[in-house]
Amino acid sequence: MSLICQIALTLLKNVGPVTAKHLLSHFGTPEAIFAATKAQLAEVEGLSISKITAILQTNALQLAAEQVKLLQQHQVKVLFYTDENYPQRLKECADAPVLLYYKGMADLNHPRIVSIVGSRRATSYGKMLCQQLVALLQHYDVLVVSGLAYGIDVAAHQQSLAYGIPTVGVLGHGLDRIYPAAHHQIAKDMLEQGGLLSEFPLNSTFEKGNFPKRNRLIAGLADVVVVIEAAIKGGALITAGIANSYNREVYAFPGRTTDEYSQGCNFLIKTNRAGMINEAKDLVYYMGWEAAETVNPVKQGTLSSGLSGIEQVLINLLKLAPHSIDELGLKADIQQDKLALHLLNLEMKGVLISLPGKIYQLI
Repeated sequence: MSLICQIALTLLKNVGPVTAKHLLSHFGTPEAIFAATKAQLAEVEGLSISKITAILQTNALQLAAEQVKLLQQHQVKVLFYTDENYPQRLKECADAPVLLYYKGMADLNHPRIVSIVGSRRATSYGKMLCQQLVALLQHYDVLVVSGLAYGIDVAAHQQSLAYGIPTVGVLGHGLDRIYPAAHHQIAKDMLEQGGLLSEFPLNSTFEKGNFPKRNRLIAGLADVVVVIEAAIKGGALITAGIANSYNREVYAFPGRTTDEYSQGCNFLIKTNRAGMINEAKDLVYYMGWEAAETVNPVKQGTLSSGLSGIEQVLINLLKLAPHSIDELGLKADIQQDKLALHLLNLEMKGVLISLPGKIYQLI
């Protein structure tokens, strides 16, 4: 019954995480909340009539029982606010959820946690910065957190997998699905070297308002948030703003003033919402971190798994040196339209990056 009541507490209409924690403080347990009478609930300071009604007249317990069955089916764990393994950094945040859904093996109380965020439309510049940052972080025993979205998010996860760094994706929906679907294999790999986390129950629908909620978890879980590329409006700047409100460290890479996806980073730096880092080693300097004694080897298998014969030929060429698309076409003897498709596929897999001038190099 305890697990059902814990889940049910999060399914009550008009009762958010702040109120839920207030109720827990008053009654002690979720079971006691649902066993309370109207008179007992009325004694709780600040509890409105609508919230009292939501607790007394609800099917939340029934819905929670259905969730328990789904959790078993999808092998999802629940982390309740009072549990020892609930993320302690997140507990410091007033609006932290009382319950989290989790799949994976990463320690959410890892000694050092870095959240990496940025534009969904990452440029080659942004991907290069991401690769350089994660490559350095492999020496500092960190956990990398991001949102599994297109662009910088998935690049951070891909690079972490490649460099043997545990990485956790925070999702804006239930853990019974992956969005975007193109990241299904990456998410599967992350379960073996990190995990997936959400505050949303299984079978929950996609809603636009879920993603700002997701962003607050990305900010709250970490010691530091790094913004690699961002437009002047978007989720990355929302995450940075939330991190500021949580008194987390925030850093950003600057870019040219004329570049759309550097404007957000430049704005954060200009308005003192983020410290400026010009290169990856600046971050560990400002954080005062010392390198770990042992480093996980780069997982070359992760970089090259599931490649076609043509893609392996391209990889072998790029192992020798960066190549232009024209050079690759000539040496691999492949038509430009087919070549472009294979290169895009390799870039999506996190195997290579495209540089200005249609130059390609391995990550």
